[in-house]
Amino acid sequence: MELTATPIGCSVQIATQVINKCHAHYLRSCGAGERELVLRWRYRSFSCSWPPPPQPPFLHHSSRFLVVVTQSFIPDRASEIDRSREEMASSGGGSNEGGGGGGDERMIREALLAPAGNGNGNSTGGKVEEEDLEEIRSVRAFMRHAAEENRRLWYLAGPAIFTSIAQYSLGAVTLVFAGHLTTLELDAVSTENNVVAGLALGIMLGMGSALETLCGQAYGAKQLHMLGVYLQRSWIILVAMAVLMLPIYLFATPILRFFHQDAEIAALAGRLALYMIPQLFAYALNFPIQKFLQAQSKVVAMAAVSAAGLAFHVALSWLLVGPMRMGLAGLALALNASWWLVVLGQLAYILMGYCPGAWNGFDWLAFSDLVGFARLSLGSAVMICLEFWFYMFLIVIVGNLPNAQVAVAAVSICTNLFGWQIMVFFGFNAAISVRVSNELGAGRPRAAKFAILVVLMSSVAIGLAFFAAVLALRDVYGAPFTESPAVVRAVASLGVVFAFTLLLNSVQPVLSGVAVGAGWQWLVAYVNLGCYYIIGIPVGYLIAFPLRGGVQGMWGGMLAGVGLQTLILVAIMLRADWGKEASEAKSRIRKWGGSAKAPADH
Repeated sequence: MELTATPIGCSVQIATQVINKCHAHYLRSCGAGERELVLRWRYRSFSCSWPPPPQPPFLHHSSRFLVVVTQSFIPDRASEIDRSREEMASSGGGSNEGGGGGGDERMIREALLAPAGNGNGNSTGGKVEEEDLEEIRSVRAFMRHAAEENRRLWYLAGPAIFTSIAQYSLGAVTLVFAGHLTTLELDAVSTENNVVAGLALGIMLGMGSALETLCGQAYGAKQLHMLGVYLQRSWIILVAMAVLMLPIYLFATPILRFFHQDAEIAALAGRLALYMIPQLFAYALNFPIQKFLQAQSKVVAMAAVSAAGLAFHVALSWLLVGPMRMGLAGLALALNASWWLVVLGQLAYILMGYCPGAWNGFDWLAFSDLVGFARLSLGSAVMICLEFWFYMFLIVIVGNLPNAQVAVAAVSICTNLFGWQIMVFFGFNAAISVRVSNELGAGRPRAAKFAILVVLMSSVAIGLAFFAAVLALRDVYGAPFTESPAVVRAVASLGVVFAFTLLLNSVQPVLSGVAVGAGWQWLVAYVNLGCYYIIGIPVGYLIAFPLRGGVQGMWGGMLAGVGLQTLILVAIMLRADWGKEASEAKSRIRKWGGSAKAPADH
């Protein structure tokens, strides 16, 4: 006989609900330390192992009456669950016929007895959809979890590194073929690629990075249907930004002349900029697609499409510049076609159904909340552009030093090597952004923190390898780039500061990736502004000119800004309440049109 079918059993069951209600309220009113000392009451079931029969109607309503009375004396967050239960009952979902009372009991249990945190000392503001990472208490457990996290990391980072290098190589290959034309055309291609296209690249990549936060957290929260909506919103905003940037391409020649560029180079670079307008709109579509695919760990497909685009670019550039002798116009045509091949290849992958649930066709919802979405996108753009332009300022300022030709050549060689190294850590940036946003979206703050630790260990190890290699080879690594002994000596003199630059930049992109995954774009933008432009550049200028420190002093002063930025970002992450970040991830999903619960919960 069921205990709940007896009067005593029913009374005990009703009393248990009321006691649990009071006890849960008491626990929520405790401080965090006191709560740890309190033995939390758990729901006790007084039925046998088989499913209990439906409660008699008078018992069901008596139970609900006492809980409602208790609620009036103890107002707290469980009232939302009680209101939901009332709505379910009024619509038939809470009827006790056919065992409906069991649903009420489940809701009471979840509302009254859900712990204030996630069980790991992290407040997530609600129910955690997935079990968080267990507490690590031994070296063996750490090694086991670290190996698993490294597997996830390299699955994401490996293809992402290859994708970054392949797309970076599109411009490098264009410069190589331009070198077979005249010196004037080579200078024009270099100017357009570094100044005009470089400006567009920084802005578009930065604005597209907003999707790393939103798509990553929505994917972790199982809100797959919102990924396609976010992608379309980003397209709308980035295409609008591309239209706003058209004057830079249309009036590139007078803009370059304003900055005292050579008249012939400015004129030819301006003409090339007109040819490269299709590339601007390819950027506007490409970077949101990349972040959309990265959030779902579809990185192998991205790498395959980028490899195909690079191979196509090499072949087409050779055909147009060599046998067909189309010159500068041929280079522009090849580069435009290659970027659009990458865009269309990734888009075809999405439309062919390889992103089930994430892409459900075009949606009018994409046109809602565009202003707020644009603000988040601008925060990402400011954060990344401040980093991109920092090293551009280095080259500009060094050009004003005595013996500027040697100084600029030495810095250009180092920044060229730095560009290839940063492509590696852009892969880590993408990987940790995906891991952090996915784990926060899933309500797993401890797993997010552990992912950060593992990726930092890996990136620092690689950074130390670069650091040691530059110090060991500092007298010779400049030789393959120049035949000038003076430039080789200048490069060698930069060896120490350049080695420390590579070491710090093994950590900095990872920290930026964490910031993007957590949605801290504007905070990091302010940090970058202060460290780079208020401290780094002025200190470098002071050492280089008044103190006559030369190019080493300029770079060393700017390196101080990078070091300070790294320390501040580390401090921010150490002090962050990752449980709160997981809760804010859910709030962000609700704000941008999703739900805090997985679709299965609805």
